[in-house]
Amino acid sequence: MRVRIEGGAPAPEGLIDAVLAYEAALAADDLDALADAFERGADAVRGDRGGLLVGHARITGFRARRGGAGAREVAELRVHLAGDDAAHVTTVNVPSGGGRGLVTQLWRRADDGAWRIAAAHVTAPAPAFDTRVWRAVGAPLVAGAGDGPLAGETVAVKDLFAVAGHRIGVGVRAYLAEAPVEDESAPAVQALLDAGADVAGIAQTDQFAYSIAGLNPDYGTPPNPAVPGAIPGGSSSGPAAAVALGQASIGLGTDTAGSIRVPASYMGLWGLRPTHGAVSLERVAPLAPRYDTAGWITRDGETMRRVAAVGLAGVDAVPVSGDLLAAPSAMMSCDAGVRDAFDAALAALGAAGTRVAPVDLPPLDALLTAFRVTQQAEAWRADGAWVEAHPGALAPDIQERFDLARDVTPDQEEHALADAGLLAARLDLELGDGILLVPAAASSAPRLDASEAELESRRRATLSITAIAGLTGRPALSVPLLDTPDGPVGLCLVGPRGSDLALIDAGLAIEAVLRNPGETSLGQTV
Repeated sequence: MRVRIEGGAPAPEGLIDAVLAYEAALAADDLDALADAFERGADAVRGDRGGLLVGHARITGFRARRGGAGAREVAELRVHLAGDDAAHVTTVNVPSGGGRGLVTQLWRRADDGAWRIAAAHVTAPAPAFDTRVWRAVGAPLVAGAGDGPLAGETVAVKDLFAVAGHRIGVGVRAYLAEAPVEDESAPAVQALLDAGADVAGIAQTDQFAYSIAGLNPDYGTPPNPAVPGAIPGGSSSGPAAAVALGQASIGLGTDTAGSIRVPASYMGLWGLRPTHGAVSLERVAPLAPRYDTAGWITRDGETMRRVAAVGLAGVDAVPVSGDLLAAPSAMMSCDAGVRDAFDAALAALGAAGTRVAPVDLPPLDALLTAFRVTQQAEAWRADGAWVEAHPGALAPDIQERFDLARDVTPDQEEHALADAGLLAARLDLELGDGILLVPAAASSAPRLDASEAELESRRRATLSITAIAGLTGRPALSVPLLDTPDGPVGLCLVGPRGSDLALIDAGLAIEAVLRNPGETSLGQTV
């Protein structure tokens, strides 16, 4: 290792040792030592290609599910002194996997004599592609027709869809190893190719798509560029991250219980769960066919409108009445920040002359219970045989969900189906042909170091809201319009079955009002 102290002065006592101890803690994934290496309080910062983390809590939290930095050797260390108790340190490292990394840090000596990092920027060796986001990529992976309404667009395809010449992996390495090569693309993929879009690659998913968190032990957690240090949301986590990072303009995903809406909400994207059955699920790995849908994620509403027009070609379009509805009871499960942002949005709509009428919904717990039991029974029928034949292949939380699914009895499913039918009928009666406004998720994206208990609590709260569209088969559109102190949350529009395109038009109109208060009104658009 080459060490150079600029200006010729000796390095302050303990500084070089502190830098090397930090490198050793990285290699060992020693979370306690890494936490102690940064200054406490709200002013410490750490940046990399994933974004900026501000404050000691955020910096230490993001490491929780990262799994360490991997073995690397420091090849060069340069120090620029900034007085007796501060120094700018630059290190060049050589990872065991090859390439070169660069780290710059501002170190300061504390009152206890220990050196700690006040600010850091990390430049890692450029990967061929980020395997947390992508399972396979190309330039493109599959070329589109070259002409059409989606010419020039690129698609990240969730790893549940058949792509000709490739395997379906469902987010599980053991499943991928046994999967056959597909000889034909899924119709939902082919429709985008025929419209001129290119498939950029196959993007990661939560295991068997049985999660809304975005965590995957086989491939890692995709980054959330909207909230660095937070989870991305799942199970369409890979396509959503690819779109948020600008690596694709369209994400093709599935939504059973919120798997498009939640990552779109967490990352400030547009996400559409279409009317159930409107988009073909042929050659798509199932989770719970009663609720499975295929839909899209985009960065803006105009792109969503063009994509949906292609994907829903041939589907009879249904208009909406123009009535906007809100359910106070749906807010009970949401965090305070989400409630405040939602109330502010409704107030802005009211100021623009748009009335949002209250509507009564069945109890959220009843919606969640009916949905989960029927989903569990379907999930076990779809995937249980493979899960039983491959013990140890799944993450503990996913395995636990399948264990619960296995234990659902025929009588329990029958009762839950009856309840689901009654609840769906009541929802249809209450909502009619209006548009229900609800948060797309009960909170902003949880931090990477959130406990399993916190993740499960937020999961249940969110699923109690997303189940409204699931039980009724209605389309649901997440629009990035709610800003909370902890990150973006989608404003979700739930419309009548078949109103998908009208729902997007309504979302664009509401976006115009909320982004330009006092300048626009909904008029006759909604």
